[in-house]
Amino acid sequence: MRIGDRDFRSIWPGEDGDCVEIIDQTKLPHALEIARLTRLDDAAKAIADMWVRGAPLIGATAAYGMALALRSDPSDAALGHAYDTLHATRPTAINLRWALDRVRQEVGRLPVSDRAQAAWTLAARMCDEDAATNRQIGENGLALIEAIAREKSPGEPVNVLTHCNAGWLATVDWGTATAPIYLAHDKGIAIHVYVDETRPRNQGAGLTAFELGNHGVPHTLVVDNAGGHLMQHGMVDLCIVGSDRTTARGDVCNKIGTYLKALAARDNGVPFYAALPVSTVDWTVRDGVAEIPIEQRGGEEVSHVVGMSDHGVVERVRIAPETTPVANYAFDVTPARLVSGLITERGVCEASEAGLAALFPELARKQA
Repeated sequence: MRIGDRDFRSIWPGEDGDCVEIIDQTKLPHALEIARLTRLDDAAKAIADMWVRGAPLIGATAAYGMALALRSDPSDAALGHAYDTLHATRPTAINLRWALDRVRQEVGRLPVSDRAQAAWTLAARMCDEDAATNRQIGENGLALIEAIAREKSPGEPVNVLTHCNAGWLATVDWGTATAPIYLAHDKGIAIHVYVDETRPRNQGAGLTAFELGNHGVPHTLVVDNAGGHLMQHGMVDLCIVGSDRTTARGDVCNKIGTYLKALAARDNGVPFYAALPVSTVDWTVRDGVAEIPIEQRGGEEVSHVVGMSDHGVVERVRIAPETTPVANYAFDVTPARLVSGLITERGVCEASEAGLAALFPELARKQA
């Protein structure tokens, strides 16, 4: 996708062949800074400190992290250490484990001398696959937007509500929830996006708005609690969110606050969809509320905010009393009964065990 006059992916191999480069998303939208990852520890820090975030991009970064580790030591012990180090960075997004499992399985059976190059090639292939997958998610979700657009008066936009950032910055390219939006806009369909700010890290305000603005998609930033009001007044036609982990029965784990949007959507008859690649489905989990581990992050993300002052200085300021305890739950689970459907690379299905099994029978059978 585009930033200014340049095409970007969110992660790419360095020109010197010795590193992986990423956009440091903690600096957006105020500065575009590229970070170089040269060692396993760099990749682990990038994931843990959210220089990269979003389930698919976390998986891609982990794959490259494994490749970087094997360049210095391709032994079985090093492979296991790299797996464990990266797996410990963040607990909720299933793409992390999926990517690590894939690299370990495909590379671990090779001769030690072949592992480093094979891991590097595999990580690059996984990134290409992710971009293609997200483009296909966009094509499948586009039909939903087109159907709504046909019921509109000429020039009247389709209004979409998003939560968090499930855009190209959360994947390798295109995004999940945003891919249908970008394709609709590029096709000339009038579309407008309400962007939730997404406290406490403000990924909507800082990342989704940044993306949409660079692509020229009309959008409006709203506070997290405005979604219900907008829906009550008929101002939202469709909700599309991403997913960090989806259960075999269609429960969706996404950024904290997603569940409340789904409740408001159900109360107001607004379709609520989750867009996700199949790599985000955890076929071993059935009850998302009971079984998915919910990451709890540092309280300073809630008690402080980072922004640019009117004088052009990026500053971190406290907004809560210094002695106030803070709980920072990073995700919540939306039960499948509140989800109108899942937008995947193979089509749109009901958020249910049968719906997922119909699209991905070979994967569902493995867990039967």
